[in-house]
Amino acid sequence: MVEDHVTDRDTKQGDLFLGAYGISKTYSDGTQALKRVDFEIRHSEIVGLLGENGAGKTTLTKILSGLLPPTEGRVESPRGSVRFANPREAMRFGIGMVHQHFALVGTFTAAENVALSHEHPFSTIQLADTKKRLEQLMEESGLHVPLDVPIEKLAVGEQQRVEVLKVLSRDVDLLILDEPTSVLTPLEVDELFDLLRRLRDQDKSIILITHKLKEVQSITDRIVVLRHGELVGEVRTAEATTEHLARLMVGQALDGAADAVELRDEELPIRWERKEAGATGKVVLRVKNLVSRGNTGEIAVEGVSFDVHAGEIFGIAGVEGNGQSELVECLTGLRVPTQGEATIGGTDILGKDPREIYRLGVAHIPEDRWEVGLVLPFTLAENAILGIHRRKQFRRRLPILHRGSIRKHVEELMKRFEIQAAGTNAPAKSLSGGNQQKLIVGRELAKDPAVIVASQPTRGLDVASAKYIRDLLVDMRNRERAVLLVSADLDEVLARSDRVAIMFEGRFMTVCRPADLDREAVGMLMGGVTSESKEVCVEQP
Repeated sequence: MVEDHVTDRDTKQGDLFLGAYGISKTYSDGTQALKRVDFEIRHSEIVGLLGENGAGKTTLTKILSGLLPPTEGRVESPRGSVRFANPREAMRFGIGMVHQHFALVGTFTAAENVALSHEHPFSTIQLADTKKRLEQLMEESGLHVPLDVPIEKLAVGEQQRVEVLKVLSRDVDLLILDEPTSVLTPLEVDELFDLLRRLRDQDKSIILITHKLKEVQSITDRIVVLRHGELVGEVRTAEATTEHLARLMVGQALDGAADAVELRDEELPIRWERKEAGATGKVVLRVKNLVSRGNTGEIAVEGVSFDVHAGEIFGIAGVEGNGQSELVECLTGLRVPTQGEATIGGTDILGKDPREIYRLGVAHIPEDRWEVGLVLPFTLAENAILGIHRRKQFRRRLPILHRGSIRKHVEELMKRFEIQAAGTNAPAKSLSGGNQQKLIVGRELAKDPAVIVASQPTRGLDVASAKYIRDLLVDMRNRERAVLLVSADLDEVLARSDRVAIMFEGRFMTVCRPADLDREAVGMLMGGVTSESKEVCVEQP
């Protein structure tokens, strides 16, 4: 049932560009992702598409962009009925989509990936023209990436920017963006939104998929909400409230919904009080003068030093691509640093195998759940015991796994961490993004670690799933665990951290308590600028 209905809009925004009617989609495993959804997009408007993970947002937009055929329903345009056999046909029609799962060739450079997406023969001349166009787009949008570096050597955030630029370079009439701001700074988000407004003024149409209610309220003209594959709400943005949108998304009033979205500390289910200076426990993780090179050989982490105490969340904020990924990889055994020291409980960890670091009590929630966190073809059970499969409880006398013990362990994880799946033998790829992330978090926290290294733990998650993950990290902190939180979501870091570091070009610009910083100062520090009018707090371990 639709709770709100939008009437005809003004002349500029009232002309239909594309309409999907009675759209249903049932996958081969029987999952019904969409149930008779009606959705329209008009010229010169930005439509926000909201919903929890698994609500059907991505499935709907994949149908509109030619990646999936609908099981039932039709797509209409002023030119007549349309049915795209593939994304290339949709692109010719004027529809381009930036996916949350990147479609890039790792060994190709950013410029080559963009040139490859065009239908012209791949040539040196075309590549030069592509670079010139990309330089212009980067100047207009503020989405800067190195054009001549292979994609596989770029940070996840930089790869996402390449995807956005790739579609923008095609001069599409309908631009579909799936969580485009998850790795951008507030300044970059503002620049992107300015670009989207300019595109709207040029008679372009935009569909914005996001879980950030504050963003969808600031940029869209109209908001459509999906829940469990059904369209449950459609409302003009000017008339929408945060509480109403959150209720539409989750199907009930979410306690402290507005605060959960805005990341304030009041009304959280888990008691949250920042520790006073000196109130934290002993130092668990200590890093001194850490230096590391990136994938392209440049210095990515330059002389970083900090401590993380028991009972503390130490947050690291900054634009992705400024050394955060390399820092995390050094601390979790995935990268060997150039120099420096890092200890867990006094034991050196640099250069050690990840398994050795795990044995010291480190849990790692990686930024890329599809490439690092999970083996997608593996079952939920197989993924749940990765790293702990050698435990006696999971093995018989011979090197054979004890399936009964594994099933019991996984069922407990599913219950404790609210993982929704068809069963313990469901493949990880069949889970929604939120449940995949809960599986990773559940697996890591079930190890009862002393240190949790959480990198982008809520990226791409809906309000309820993101809030659940944040609450788990707060709970671990309240249980005197040391938590290192690395996130491109500035609100998340400032609201949850006891201390926060702002990272730029491999260095810490400042280490402060969040109360000592305001958003203007943080934005400048994330861009590498220290405000002369404000005293900047810098702590040393």
